[in-house]
Amino acid sequence: MRCSLCGSKLRPLITDLPFKVSDTSIVILKGLPVLQCDNCREYLLDDLVMNRVEEILQRADAAAELEIIRYAA
Repeated sequence: MRCSLCGSKLRPLITDLPFKVSDTSIVILKGLPVLQCDNCREYLLDDLVMNRVEEILQRADAAAELEIIRYAA
């Protein structure tokens, strides 16, 4: 698969990413599988991973300013 920004190769990688779920709340997902560009560092989540991320974020504590959750497929 190729990067939509620069055309370089995307490679699978496990990383941690923040998601802003409200004006005052951020959730960090640890151990998230992504495809990342070797050149520009742009990343892509495949559909199955994104569906799981959405499920996790819906259950996040909306009252917490910062929550750290380990991604588990």
